[in-house]
Amino acid sequence: MSQTTPLLKVENLSLSYRRDHHWHQVVHDVSFELKAGEIVALVGESGSGKTTTAQAIIGLLAENGRRDRGAIHLNGTDISHWSPRQWQQLRGSRISLVPQDPGNSLNPVKTVGEQVEEMLKLHQRLSREQRQQRVIELLSRVGLSYPEQRVAQYPHQLSGGMKQRVLIAIALACKPELIIADEPTSALDVTVQRHILDLIDELRQETGTAVLFVTHDLALAAERADRILVFRHGELQEAGNTREVITAPRNPYTRQLLQDAVPAVERAATRRISEQNMITVEAVNKRFSLGGKQHLQALSQVSFAVKRGSLHALVGESGSGKSTLARILLGFEQADSGTITLGGTPLHSLRGEDLRQLRRRIQLVYQNPYASLDPRQTLFHIIEEPLRNFSRLSRAERREQVEAITRRVALPIELLARKPQALSGGQRQRVALARALILQPEILVLDEATSALDVTVQAQILRLIASLQDESGVTCLFITHDLATVRHIADSVTVLRHGEVIEQGDTTTLFSQPAHAYTRELIAAIPHFKPLMEEPA
Repeated sequence: MSQTTPLLKVENLSLSYRRDHHWHQVVHDVSFELKAGEIVALVGESGSGKTTTAQAIIGLLAENGRRDRGAIHLNGTDISHWSPRQWQQLRGSRISLVPQDPGNSLNPVKTVGEQVEEMLKLHQRLSREQRQQRVIELLSRVGLSYPEQRVAQYPHQLSGGMKQRVLIAIALACKPELIIADEPTSALDVTVQRHILDLIDELRQETGTAVLFVTHDLALAAERADRILVFRHGELQEAGNTREVITAPRNPYTRQLLQDAVPAVERAATRRISEQNMITVEAVNKRFSLGGKQHLQALSQVSFAVKRGSLHALVGESGSGKSTLARILLGFEQADSGTITLGGTPLHSLRGEDLRQLRRRIQLVYQNPYASLDPRQTLFHIIEEPLRNFSRLSRAERREQVEAITRRVALPIELLARKPQALSGGQRQRVALARALILQPEILVLDEATSALDVTVQAQILRLIASLQDESGVTCLFITHDLATVRHIADSVTVLRHGEVIEQGDTTTLFSQPAHAYTRELIAAIPHFKPLMEEPA
């Protein structure tokens, strides 16, 4: 191979999906190169073709997808025509993928240790003892707590962020030439995000591994990438070195992305915040069995309160207990001890129909838009279902409300006839949000609800939540690792670590005068994004 030959070369690539018995082209004549040791960020909104392009490069297009034309060269060899057997030998050893969806990417009936070890079995000649030691090293290196215990756990026992770290360990196992990272840190808190990206950068420097970084997070792209490629509607809008694209974008769409990357949503001045508490959590404990005599203390003496009509952020790393607490609030889990009061009603006192009616008052938007939507239902029926369960509206009235809320979450009405698999991750999350909002709940729990959204849609959704609070006084519990957003939209914050409350208070004070070293570490790890755009002539 010549020194001038790029590691990856994509030439005039066009891709289509078959829908309703017709082929619809979604990627149009895309060309770009990637050199050994280089990080190139592929940036664009949900549905822009980023993930489809990445899947084609590693031979994992969906069954209803096809390559219309174009070539994909790896080290000068055209791999676009390779057989499934050739692709199987290539994937993991020379090209690895860190997928966007941790929930559907791990085998539910195998332990995480077995799944990391499987990659080593396929591509490396190691003894069983060497493989097992390497698995623990990999899980530790990607920042997974208690790696010796985690190897025996199954995916359902891990949080979304922990599953993502397992996938990253699998991708790194054989030190491939190219890593395709498809939103690899969207489920991770900022400190682990920095740790993972530093780890990938170390591997790049050690072995010359190149990284194709698919992301909607322009701040991360600006901080980490050598070059940026901007996608929209399956077309390459702009390409160049990172500084050029960030400081002097030529394309109007790139300019819009840059504007949306700086949080423009502020705490609503008209938000009606009561002195009464809508949510009160007092000394809550929760412990899970890990098998045998091993246990994990998920929550330990957790206490906080949320004012009626306010937006309270629950912040902490993956595995800190945030999602466990959300499940207890919604009645999906029971606390071992402690009390929770919702709108003056103790949660432990609710039974039967009263507990069912709680679902109307408090709604959850899940972290994972892939696992939370029924793949057999159309989007219309998914959004309509809460109305069928809790209201006596006519069919026409239900349709009117479904279409109204669909517009509010920035989804085209024509998508309502489709099923979830036809949508991007960001579009699916907007469906989940519409389903939660249609009952006009008193409390909205958002569990990493914007982590799968591109910056433009994220800003739209956050503005929507702000306007809903203005209009209806809904109380929001915003569970997140995105401190940049928390700083702009939250009224108050509770910081969790290892199931314990580290610090809490009003947002302004907590960010300007953090009392705990861990909080200071979280704030310091926020990606800083200051575009120096020149004004257009």
